[in-house]
Amino acid sequence: MTKFTDVITINIKAGDGGPGAVSFRREKYIEFGGPDGGDGGKGGDVYITADRGFYNLSHFFTDRVYKADNGSHGSGVNKHGKDGDDLIIKVPPGTVVSDASSDDIITDIIEEGIPYKIATGGIGGRGNAFFKSSTHKTPRFAQPGMPGEELRIKLNLKLIADIGLVGLPNAGKSTLLSAVTNANPKIANYPFTTLIPNLGVVEYNDGVVYKIADIPGIIEGAHRGLGLGLSFLQHIERVKCILYIIDSSGDELEYTLELLKNELKTYNPELLNKKSKIILSKIDLITEDELSEKINDFGRDVIPISVLSDDKLELLYSEIRKLMEQ
Repeated sequence: MTKFTDVITINIKAGDGGPGAVSFRREKYIEFGGPDGGDGGKGGDVYITADRGFYNLSHFFTDRVYKADNGSHGSGVNKHGKDGDDLIIKVPPGTVVSDASSDDIITDIIEEGIPYKIATGGIGGRGNAFFKSSTHKTPRFAQPGMPGEELRIKLNLKLIADIGLVGLPNAGKSTLLSAVTNANPKIANYPFTTLIPNLGVVEYNDGVVYKIADIPGIIEGAHRGLGLGLSFLQHIERVKCILYIIDSSGDELEYTLELLKNELKTYNPELLNKKSKIILSKIDLITEDELSEKINDFGRDVIPISVLSDDKLELLYSEIRKLMEQ
């Protein structure tokens, strides 16, 4: 199984410009022809573009230089060297590109099909024909090509989804995601089954589609890097709405909700401004009387859900639609 990678640092290098040529015209009956050395070709540029065919950054390697082609040498008869081919680096939509040394953000790659130039290739050197003048008719020198730009960049993927599922480990997020979308996450009855974010798509009969992200379970202190830490909190930043998933069979529902909100607030206070709903999961594990009592004690507007009940799932579909259309 390919390792999920959402942060990686790589080296990139634009192509060097090709050197100009030193050449003189040589033809029969012409003993001393003039200079005819052509210019070198331009080095290739490096572009970054979004491609939905990639889900994470695991196809990159930190110990490799991703390099565009160099420009070719100029040659005689004023032939210009061939320009180097550009390099196009493909990343998942939602990848933030920053300078690895300063952490300054260079660009945020969101939309497909819009390449962003990250490094410019060096210009080719002038051949000796360029330097011919009335006072210097036989220049015996040419310019070398200019080096291409080189830098070390950090790629940081922040998943793009409409809705984020947030809850404690084993709250039932993965089970819920697989029930309401086309996702097929790993599901088991122990904490931290989900070690990577999972994406699913819910599609309505009228063609409306929403993407839902199952964020690995939060534990107290996640904002400080405990548990899975910052590796998943960053994926909540782009979602439009948040569904807080709370296990109805557990105790202290209010404490659980406040813990979840506090971790989000400590990481980024803006997260609490997003539209949200509270879902009580696993209601099939408790009686109706217990559920009513817990909802009354909780004192909040909640959506009780069981993945074993089609009626409850239809209620969730309806609430998601309302939430997204507000």
